[in-house]
Amino acid sequence: MPLFRASDEQAEAKARPRRRGLRNTKGTGSCWKTHDDDPVLSLTRLCLLSLADNMKDLWVKDYADNYLDHYSFRYIMGPFNPLPGELVEELTWLLSTRKQLSRGALHLLLVPHLRGLSLERCPGLVTAALCAHIAARCQGLRSLNLSGAQQLPPKVLCETMSSLPAVRSLSLAGTPCDRSVIQTVARHCSLLQHLDVSHCHLLSPAALLPLGGVVLSPSSSSSVLSSSFSSTSSPLPLSSLLALDIGFGEQEEDTTMAAAYLLLSLPCLERVAFEGLGPACRLIEQRHFSQADEFADREGVSRLHVVWRERMLRQSTESWMKMRGGESADSGDESGELESPFLEECGCDTEDLVKDDWPFCLKIQAEEGKQDLSQSGLTLQLKDVKGVTCESLGSLGNLCPGLNSISMNIDRHGVIGGRSQGSLLTADLQTWSGQLRSLSFIYSGPLVDLLPALQVAGCSLISLTLEGVKTSPHTPLLELIRVCPRLRDLLISAEPPATPQHEANDNQQDDQELPKLPNLRSLKLSFSYEHNQMKPLMSWMSLKEVIKCLLIGSPLLEKLSLISLPCPLNCVIHDTLRSVNLDMNLSADSTGLPPLPLGRIEHLDLLRTDVQMSTVKSVMQLSKRLKYVDVSYCWRISLREWLDCRRFRQVEVIWV
Repeated sequence: MPLFRASDEQAEAKARPRRRGLRNTKGTGSCWKTHDDDPVLSLTRLCLLSLADNMKDLWVKDYADNYLDHYSFRYIMGPFNPLPGELVEELTWLLSTRKQLSRGALHLLLVPHLRGLSLERCPGLVTAALCAHIAARCQGLRSLNLSGAQQLPPKVLCETMSSLPAVRSLSLAGTPCDRSVIQTVARHCSLLQHLDVSHCHLLSPAALLPLGGVVLSPSSSSSVLSSSFSSTSSPLPLSSLLALDIGFGEQEEDTTMAAAYLLLSLPCLERVAFEGLGPACRLIEQRHFSQADEFADREGVSRLHVVWRERMLRQSTESWMKMRGGESADSGDESGELESPFLEECGCDTEDLVKDDWPFCLKIQAEEGKQDLSQSGLTLQLKDVKGVTCESLGSLGNLCPGLNSISMNIDRHGVIGGRSQGSLLTADLQTWSGQLRSLSFIYSGPLVDLLPALQVAGCSLISLTLEGVKTSPHTPLLELIRVCPRLRDLLISAEPPATPQHEANDNQQDDQELPKLPNLRSLKLSFSYEHNQMKPLMSWMSLKEVIKCLLIGSPLLEKLSLISLPCPLNCVIHDTLRSVNLDMNLSADSTGLPPLPLGRIEHLDLLRTDVQMSTVKSVMQLSKRLKYVDVSYCWRISLREWLDCRRFRQVEVIWV
């Protein structure tokens, strides 16, 4: 294996891949998708599987035995340099998911033309030495995920990020990221669009402010209200910022103020996860900017009303320029010169709009007949928010009319203005009725309390998550299915009924009347349990009807998780399989058959249920796509049956 040191230009020239008609993949894992009913693996997949299987004993052996611990090479001309960067990324992902990625293999896979690198599944391999290799060899990286690398000091993260100017997506979740790292990112990664710093406990909310580029001008005083401010750099073009669970014991006011500054100073934000997001929206919507004065003085940033004023000016001017641009295009005006009435009044030209030094001569209270900026509404571009509560939904609706995804916590006993949170939630969700695509609730009360809100928003939902809800034998799950007919993902994590239901109701509905979810791809029903309890209490017998309805009415299911159910499951799956066999017999001579229930399952979790191995084998025989089955703690499965099931080599079966 030839190894060499070279300059950046030489390495890039020699490592540039030669494409020989290879398929251009889009995103990690794309080459693993086959046609709907085609069991034949693609040639690309077979080649990468062969590389992965022989990585340790063939491709890495020479380097690991003779060079890895004896030399430190800045550049390596290895066996993977001729591969396109997309395939190197696919191979790295495959090795990490199969837990076969070693330090030696990773060194050889760090090729100069690599554009995406995710080490989230093997954070133990991420060391200071490896980061130095990444910074030296992969300066063209556009996506980097170092989540969980807790052993990296902030200094190493700073040195790494200062060498990666092309990064668009960066995940440092769970790392020792601190203020200095954020400052480095803001200074050197000017193209960054996605940043995940969740669970970074050394990072305070205020430390994120450099992302917006706003600091107090040296010429201004904290005691003087001035709209003139400067910035260390322009705001990053962040469209996604995830920063849940950061800092240690930070004051709630600081989190709210930091969120308000970020919302106003990052104009491209569409996806935000932040604890103080809801109160920040309420503060901005009600314009209580003076509440942030103490925070601004302490952090050395401009007053919040100044940042708001700039955002309003930019939004109004952009809207006006778009309108004038459309008029110019319609009238055939080719001069291309647009003059703003706001700036004419101030004696400024359009070029000043892109500068950071905004003129103070812009009057907030304009003369009659002119546009009044203080009365125009601010519109945020947010589409996906996490970390909000019922109290802030009203302000969120006024500021973010384009939301299509909400994740929120609901206080079971909360009362706002004499109204329960349930009624307030239902009323506020009307703002986005017909446009919400994803909804997630964390709620410790009865699931039935959420039904009115779902009746308002459910018609357009494709993803629904309910966590911590309480159930009873009378919980209207069928009605929930009926009001959310377009769901592709349904996740319910609940407490089982406290009072047992020994027998199912006799008034079973006809199968034709039961609601269906024909687009459902992922289903998870998980119930809490005591770890010292071998079997869950069978306290909800009528749940069998709901599960059967979901299995038969969702033929496109790919991932199914039914965990610690408070009802028998084996008979439900058996009945579903029997209906499948009946349909196959009736349609034996027809072509173009519709997908069969359970026929597309790829991932199956049946932990702590009464399922039998014979039933699991029947599902394996039905679905040719099945790759993973977990039947841990299923008390009707024996060790002998599990060992016998291992002959299905294409399926990984877990049992303990």
